[in-house]
Amino acid sequence: MWSSFWLPLCVVLLAVLVEAADLYKALELSKSASEQDIRKAYKKLSRKYHPDRNQDPGAEEKFIEIAHAYEILSDPEKRQIYDRYGEEGLKANEGGRQHANPFDIFQSFFGGGFSAQQQVRRGPAAHFDVEVTLEDVYTGANIDLPVRKRILCDHCRGSGAASSGDIHTCPACNGAGVQIVRQQIMPGMYSQTQVTCSQCGGRGSIITRKCPHCGGAKVLEHTQVYALEVPAGAPEGWEIILEGEADESPDWEPGDIVLRIKSRKDKGSWRRKESSLYWKEVIGVDEALLGFERNLTHLDGHIVHVKRDVVTQPGFVEVVKDEGMPIHNHEHSHGDLFIEYAVVLPAEVSPEKKRQLLKVFRGTEDGHKDEL
Repeated sequence: MWSSFWLPLCVVLLAVLVEAADLYKALELSKSASEQDIRKAYKKLSRKYHPDRNQDPGAEEKFIEIAHAYEILSDPEKRQIYDRYGEEGLKANEGGRQHANPFDIFQSFFGGGFSAQQQVRRGPAAHFDVEVTLEDVYTGANIDLPVRKRILCDHCRGSGAASSGDIHTCPACNGAGVQIVRQQIMPGMYSQTQVTCSQCGGRGSIITRKCPHCGGAKVLEHTQVYALEVPAGAPEGWEIILEGEADESPDWEPGDIVLRIKSRKDKGSWRRKESSLYWKEVIGVDEALLGFERNLTHLDGHIVHVKRDVVTQPGFVEVVKDEGMPIHNHEHSHGDLFIEYAVVLPAEVSPEKKRQLLKVFRGTEDGHKDEL
Protein backbone atom coordinates (compact mmCIF):
# COMPACT_ATOMS: atom_id res chain seq x y z
CA MET A 1 0.00 0.00 0.00
CA TRP A 2 2.82 2.36 0.88
CA SER A 3 4.56 1.73 -2.46
CA SER A 4 1.48 2.80 -4.48
CA PHE A 5 1.16 5.92 -2.35
CA TRP A 6 4.77 7.04 -2.65
CA LEU A 7 5.50 5.87 -6.21
CA PRO A 8 4.29 9.05 -8.01
CA LEU A 9 6.45 11.17 -5.72
CA CYS A 10 9.42 8.85 -6.29
CA VAL A 11 9.22 9.21 -10.07
CA VAL A 12 9.34 13.00 -9.85
CA LEU A 13 12.10 13.15 -7.28
CA LEU A 14 14.29 10.55 -8.97
CA ALA A 15 14.44 12.76 -12.04
CA VAL A 16 15.92 15.49 -9.87
CA LEU A 17 18.23 13.20 -7.94
CA VAL A 18 19.89 11.91 -11.09
CA GLU A 19 21.57 15.30 -11.20
CA ALA A 20 22.89 14.89 -7.64
CA ALA A 21 26.44 16.18 -7.34
CA ASP A 22 27.84 13.58 -4.97
CA LEU A 23 26.37 10.14 -4.29
CA TYR A 24 29.02 9.43 -1.67
CA LYS A 25 27.90 12.48 0.27
CA ALA A 26 24.33 11.15 0.23
CA LEU A 27 25.55 8.07 2.13
CA GLU A 28 27.93 10.14 4.30
CA LEU A 29 30.94 8.28 2.91
CA SER A 30 34.26 9.03 1.25
CA LYS A 31 35.22 7.74 -2.20
CA SER A 32 37.49 5.16 -0.56
CA ALA A 33 34.51 3.46 1.14
CA SER A 34 34.42 -0.32 0.92
CA GLU A 35 31.42 -2.39 -0.21
CA GLN A 36 30.75 -3.15 3.43
CA ASP A 37 30.83 0.56 4.31
CA ILE A 38 28.30 1.31 1.55
CA ARG A 39 26.00 -1.46 2.66
CA LYS A 40 26.22 -0.39 6.30
CA ALA A 41 25.58 3.27 5.48
CA TYR A 42 22.49 2.43 3.44
CA LYS A 43 21.18 0.18 6.19
CA LYS A 44 21.52 2.91 8.79
CA LEU A 45 20.29 5.89 6.76
CA SER A 46 17.41 4.17 4.95
CA ARG A 47 15.89 3.13 8.26
CA LYS A 48 16.41 6.60 9.68
CA TYR A 49 14.68 8.44 6.82
CA HIS A 50 12.02 5.90 5.81
CA PRO A 51 8.70 7.83 5.42
CA ASP A 52 6.85 5.30 7.57
CA ARG A 53 9.09 6.24 10.48
CA ASN A 54 10.33 9.76 9.80
CA GLN A 55 7.65 12.40 9.24
CA ASP A 56 10.05 15.36 9.22
CA PRO A 57 9.99 17.66 6.19
CA GLY A 58 12.49 16.48 3.62
CA ALA A 59 12.71 12.91 4.95
CA GLU A 60 11.04 11.47 1.82
CA GLU A 61 13.50 13.23 -0.48
CA LYS A 62 16.43 12.10 1.66
CA PHE A 63 15.18 8.49 1.63
CA ILE A 64 14.98 8.50 -2.17
CA GLU A 65 18.40 10.15 -2.49
CA ILE A 66 19.92 7.46 -0.26
CA ALA A 67 18.32 4.66 -2.30
CA HIS A 68 19.55 6.20 -5.54
CA ALA A 69 23.10 6.45 -4.21
CA TYR A 70 23.03 2.87 -2.93
CA GLU A 71 21.66 1.52 -6.21
CA ILE A 72 24.70 2.86 -8.06
CA LEU A 73 27.50 2.55 -5.53
CA SER A 74 26.61 -1.01 -4.49
CA ASP A 75 27.06 -2.15 -8.10
CA PRO A 76 30.83 -2.40 -8.84
CA GLU A 77 30.37 -1.71 -12.56
CA LYS A 78 28.09 1.30 -12.04
CA ARG A 79 30.34 2.63 -9.31
CA GLN A 80 33.38 2.45 -11.57
CA ILE A 81 31.59 4.38 -14.31
CA TYR A 82 30.31 6.94 -11.81
CA ASP A 83 33.78 7.45 -10.29
CA ARG A 84 35.23 8.12 -13.75
CA TYR A 85 32.50 9.99 -15.59
CA GLY A 86 29.86 10.94 -13.03
CA GLU A 87 26.15 10.50 -13.57
CA GLU A 88 26.38 11.69 -17.18
CA GLY A 89 28.50 8.64 -17.89
CA LEU A 90 25.86 6.40 -16.26
CA LYS A 91 23.14 7.96 -18.39
CA ALA A 92 25.07 7.26 -21.56
CA ASN A 93 25.87 3.71 -20.49
CA GLU A 94 22.31 2.84 -19.40
CA GLY A 95 20.60 4.46 -22.38
CA GLY A 96 18.05 6.31 -20.28
CA ARG A 97 16.97 3.27 -18.26
CA GLN A 98 14.77 4.19 -15.30
CA HIS A 99 16.07 3.84 -11.78
CA ALA A 100 14.65 1.28 -9.38
CA ASN A 101 11.85 2.18 -6.98
CA PRO A 102 13.55 3.13 -3.68
CA PHE A 103 10.95 1.15 -1.74
CA ASP A 104 11.75 -1.94 -3.80
CA ILE A 105 15.42 -1.47 -2.94
CA PHE A 106 14.53 -1.17 0.72
CA GLN A 107 12.34 -4.29 0.63
CA SER A 108 14.99 -6.26 -1.24
CA PHE A 109 17.67 -5.21 1.24
CA PHE A 110 15.71 -5.96 4.41
CA GLY A 111 13.53 -8.77 3.07
CA GLY A 112 10.25 -7.04 3.95
CA GLY A 113 8.53 -3.76 4.68
CA PHE A 114 9.55 -1.45 7.45
CA SER A 115 6.72 -2.56 9.73
CA ALA A 116 7.85 -6.16 9.34
CA GLN A 117 11.38 -5.18 10.31
CA GLN A 118 10.16 -3.76 13.60
CA GLN A 119 9.03 -7.25 14.61
CA VAL A 120 12.42 -8.87 13.97
CA ARG A 121 14.18 -9.70 17.20
CA ARG A 122 17.36 -7.90 18.09
CA GLY A 123 20.64 -9.72 18.50
CA PRO A 124 22.81 -9.59 21.62
CA ALA A 125 25.05 -6.64 22.39
CA ALA A 126 28.81 -7.16 22.30
CA HIS A 127 30.88 -5.67 25.14
CA PHE A 128 34.58 -4.85 24.88
CA ASP A 129 37.06 -3.21 27.23
CA VAL A 130 39.35 -0.73 25.46
CA GLU A 131 42.60 0.09 27.25
CA VAL A 132 43.99 3.56 26.59
CA THR A 133 46.96 5.40 28.05
CA LEU A 134 46.59 8.15 30.61
CA GLU A 135 48.13 10.45 28.03
CA ASP A 136 45.23 9.73 25.66
CA VAL A 137 42.64 10.33 28.37
CA TYR A 138 44.38 13.54 29.48
CA THR A 139 44.61 15.10 26.03
CA GLY A 140 41.73 13.33 24.29
CA ALA A 141 42.46 11.07 21.34
CA ASN A 142 41.13 9.47 18.19
CA ILE A 143 41.83 5.73 18.16
CA ASP A 144 41.41 3.20 15.36
CA LEU A 145 40.02 0.05 16.94
CA PRO A 146 39.74 -3.21 14.94
CA VAL A 147 36.78 -5.38 15.99
CA ARG A 148 36.29 -8.96 14.85
CA LYS A 149 32.66 -9.79 14.16
CA ARG A 150 30.30 -11.72 11.86
CA ILE A 151 28.65 -10.07 8.88
CA LEU A 152 26.10 -11.36 6.36
CA CYS A 153 27.73 -12.96 3.36
CA ASP A 154 27.91 -10.33 0.61
CA HIS A 155 27.40 -12.97 -2.06
CA CYS A 156 24.23 -14.68 -0.84
CA ARG A 157 22.90 -11.83 1.37
CA GLY A 158 22.57 -14.24 4.27
CA SER A 159 20.50 -16.88 2.51
CA GLY A 160 23.26 -19.50 2.50
CA ALA A 161 22.36 -20.50 -1.08
CA ALA A 162 24.39 -20.15 -4.24
CA SER A 163 21.40 -18.43 -5.89
CA SER A 164 17.75 -17.74 -5.18
CA GLY A 165 16.84 -20.72 -7.35
CA ASP A 166 18.63 -23.04 -4.91
CA ILE A 167 16.16 -22.32 -2.08
CA HIS A 168 13.10 -24.57 -2.02
CA THR A 169 10.16 -25.07 0.31
CA CYS A 170 10.84 -27.95 2.65
CA PRO A 171 8.82 -30.96 1.43
CA ALA A 172 8.66 -32.49 4.90
CA CYS A 173 6.84 -29.59 6.59
CA ASN A 174 5.59 -27.64 3.54
CA GLY A 175 7.37 -24.53 4.74
CA ALA A 176 5.84 -24.53 8.22
CA GLY A 177 9.12 -25.35 9.95
CA VAL A 178 7.35 -27.79 12.26
CA GLN A 179 5.90 -31.29 11.98
CA ILE A 180 3.02 -32.98 13.78
CA VAL A 181 3.98 -36.27 15.42
CA ARG A 182 1.14 -38.64 16.37
CA GLN A 183 1.64 -41.18 19.12
CA GLN A 184 -0.76 -43.91 20.16
CA ILE A 185 -1.54 -43.77 23.86
CA MET A 186 -3.90 -46.73 23.90
CA PRO A 187 -6.03 -48.49 21.33
CA GLY A 188 -8.13 -45.86 19.58
CA MET A 189 -6.45 -42.88 21.35
CA TYR A 190 -3.66 -40.76 19.92
CA SER A 191 -1.73 -37.69 21.04
CA GLN A 192 -0.33 -35.01 18.71
CA THR A 193 2.93 -33.21 19.39
CA GLN A 194 4.37 -30.34 17.38
CA VAL A 195 8.13 -30.64 16.87
CA THR A 196 10.74 -28.76 14.87
CA CYS A 197 11.10 -30.14 11.38
CA SER A 198 14.11 -32.43 11.32
CA GLN A 199 14.74 -31.94 7.61
CA CYS A 200 14.94 -28.13 7.46
CA GLY A 201 15.73 -27.42 11.13
CA GLY A 202 12.67 -25.21 11.51
CA ARG A 203 13.59 -22.84 8.67
CA GLY A 204 10.80 -23.97 6.38
CA SER A 205 13.13 -24.18 3.40
CA ILE A 206 16.04 -26.28 2.20
CA ILE A 207 19.10 -25.34 0.17
CA THR A 208 20.06 -27.59 -2.72
CA ARG A 209 23.35 -25.79 -3.51
CA LYS A 210 25.25 -23.90 -0.84
CA CYS A 211 26.83 -20.50 -1.32
CA PRO A 212 30.47 -21.02 -2.38
CA HIS A 213 31.63 -17.97 -0.45
CA CYS A 214 30.30 -18.82 3.02
CA GLY A 215 29.73 -22.56 2.54
CA GLY A 216 26.10 -22.14 3.52
CA ALA A 217 26.97 -20.55 6.88
CA LYS A 218 25.21 -17.31 5.80
CA VAL A 219 27.78 -15.19 7.64
CA LEU A 220 31.49 -14.45 7.32
CA GLU A 221 34.18 -13.43 9.79
CA HIS A 222 35.15 -9.82 9.25
CA THR A 223 37.42 -7.28 10.92
CA GLN A 224 35.90 -3.81 11.04
CA VAL A 225 38.01 -0.82 12.06
CA TYR A 226 36.13 1.84 14.02
CA ALA A 227 37.37 5.37 14.65
CA LEU A 228 36.78 6.08 18.34
CA GLU A 229 36.88 9.53 19.85
CA VAL A 230 38.05 9.48 23.47
CA PRO A 231 37.19 12.86 25.03
CA ALA A 232 39.64 14.56 27.35
CA GLY A 233 39.03 13.48 30.94
CA ALA A 234 36.76 10.56 29.99
CA PRO A 235 35.71 8.85 33.25
CA GLU A 236 37.01 5.37 33.99
CA GLY A 237 34.56 2.90 32.47
CA TRP A 238 33.10 5.53 30.14
CA GLU A 239 31.09 3.84 27.38
CA ILE A 240 31.04 4.36 23.63
CA ILE A 241 28.01 2.73 21.98
CA LEU A 242 28.11 1.74 18.32
CA GLU A 243 24.45 1.19 17.47
CA GLY A 244 23.62 -1.85 15.35
CA GLU A 245 27.27 -2.84 14.84
CA ALA A 246 27.37 -6.21 16.62
CA ASP A 247 27.24 -9.62 14.91
CA GLU A 248 24.93 -9.80 11.91
CA SER A 249 22.56 -12.68 11.24
CA PRO A 250 19.63 -13.29 8.87
CA ASP A 251 17.57 -14.17 11.96
CA TRP A 252 17.92 -10.88 13.84
CA GLU A 253 18.79 -7.22 13.70
CA PRO A 254 22.35 -6.62 14.94
CA GLY A 255 22.69 -5.49 18.54
CA ASP A 256 25.02 -2.74 19.72
CA ILE A 257 28.74 -2.81 20.36
CA VAL A 258 29.47 -1.33 23.78
CA LEU A 259 33.06 -0.19 24.36
CA ARG A 260 34.25 0.59 27.89
CA ILE A 261 37.23 2.89 28.27
CA LYS A 262 39.82 1.78 30.83
CA SER A 263 43.16 3.34 31.73
CA ARG A 264 46.09 1.13 30.86
CA LYS A 265 48.30 0.15 33.79
CA ASP A 266 51.52 1.48 32.32
CA LYS A 267 54.80 1.40 34.15
CA GLY A 268 55.55 4.78 35.67
CA SER A 269 54.62 7.08 38.50
CA TRP A 270 51.38 8.52 37.15
CA ARG A 271 48.14 7.32 38.71
CA ARG A 272 44.59 8.54 38.39
CA LYS A 273 41.57 8.65 40.69
CA GLU A 274 38.59 10.37 39.11
CA SER A 275 39.76 13.93 38.29
CA SER A 276 42.88 13.75 40.50
CA LEU A 277 46.35 12.76 39.34
CA TYR A 278 49.06 11.29 41.57
CA TRP A 279 52.80 11.45 41.03
CA LYS A 280 55.58 9.97 43.16
CA GLU A 281 58.80 12.01 43.24
CA VAL A 282 62.04 10.62 44.67
CA ILE A 283 64.42 13.07 46.41
CA GLY A 284 67.66 12.71 48.32
CA VAL A 285 68.30 13.39 52.01
CA ASP A 286 70.12 16.62 51.19
CA GLU A 287 67.15 17.83 49.09
CA ALA A 288 64.74 16.87 51.85
CA LEU A 289 66.70 18.97 54.31
CA LEU A 290 68.03 21.82 52.17
CA GLY A 291 65.22 22.23 49.64
CA PHE A 292 65.17 21.73 45.88
CA GLU A 293 63.63 22.69 42.54
CA ARG A 294 62.27 20.24 39.99
CA ASN A 295 60.61 20.35 36.58
CA LEU A 296 58.00 17.62 36.09
CA THR A 297 56.99 16.76 32.54
CA HIS A 298 53.20 16.40 32.52
CA LEU A 299 51.15 13.91 30.46
CA ASP A 300 50.74 16.34 27.57
CA GLY A 301 54.38 17.48 27.71
CA HIS A 302 53.98 20.79 29.53
CA ILE A 303 56.27 21.51 32.49
CA VAL A 304 55.15 21.73 36.11
CA HIS A 305 57.73 23.62 38.17
CA VAL A 306 58.07 22.43 41.78
CA LYS A 307 60.10 24.36 44.37
CA ARG A 308 60.54 23.64 48.07
CA ASP A 309 62.85 25.58 50.40
CA VAL A 310 61.72 23.91 53.64
CA VAL A 311 62.30 20.47 55.13
CA THR A 312 60.34 17.76 53.32
CA GLN A 313 59.31 14.80 55.43
CA PRO A 314 59.25 11.30 53.86
CA GLY A 315 55.76 10.62 52.51
CA PHE A 316 54.81 14.30 52.45
CA VAL A 317 52.14 15.06 49.80
CA GLU A 318 52.11 18.41 48.03
CA VAL A 319 48.92 19.54 46.28
CA VAL A 320 49.28 21.44 43.00
CA LYS A 321 45.96 23.02 42.07
CA ASP A 322 44.46 22.63 38.58
CA GLU A 323 47.18 20.26 37.35
CA GLY A 324 45.11 17.09 37.56
CA MET A 325 42.93 15.36 34.97
CA PRO A 326 40.58 17.47 32.81
CA ILE A 327 37.06 17.30 34.23
CA HIS A 328 34.79 15.62 31.68
CA ASN A 329 32.23 17.95 30.08
CA HIS A 330 33.66 20.95 31.98
CA GLU A 331 35.85 22.83 29.52
CA HIS A 332 39.09 24.29 30.90
CA SER A 333 38.48 22.74 34.34
CA HIS A 334 41.00 20.37 35.92
CA GLY A 335 41.35 18.44 39.12
CA ASP A 336 44.43 18.63 41.34
CA LEU A 337 47.85 16.99 41.15
CA PHE A 338 49.10 15.25 44.30
CA ILE A 339 52.89 14.83 44.52
CA GLU A 340 54.13 12.35 47.10
CA TYR A 341 57.80 12.68 48.08
CA ALA A 342 59.89 9.61 48.82
CA VAL A 343 63.24 10.27 50.53
CA VAL A 344 66.05 7.84 49.73
CA LEU A 345 69.34 7.41 51.56
CA PRO A 346 72.53 7.62 49.45
CA ALA A 347 74.95 4.70 49.28
CA GLU A 348 77.74 7.12 50.26
CA VAL A 349 78.11 10.81 51.09
CA SER A 350 80.62 13.08 49.35
CA PRO A 351 82.75 15.42 51.47
CA GLU A 352 80.87 18.44 50.17
CA LYS A 353 77.48 16.93 51.00
CA LYS A 354 78.80 15.89 54.37
CA ARG A 355 79.86 19.47 55.19
CA GLN A 356 76.45 20.74 54.13
CA LEU A 357 74.61 18.20 56.28
CA LEU A 358 76.87 18.84 59.28
CA LYS A 359 76.23 22.54 58.93
CA VAL A 360 72.47 21.92 58.93
CA PHE A 361 72.57 19.61 61.95
CA ARG A 362 75.01 21.83 63.90
CA GLY A 363 72.81 24.81 63.17
CA THR A 364 69.86 22.85 64.51
CA GLU A 365 71.80 21.85 67.64
CA ASP A 366 72.91 25.44 68.28
CA GLY A 367 69.35 26.55 67.92
CA HIS A 368 68.26 24.04 70.56
CA LYS A 369 71.05 25.20 72.92
CA ASP A 370 69.94 28.81 72.57
CA GLU A 371 66.44 27.79 73.45
CA LEU A 372 67.70 26.08 76.58
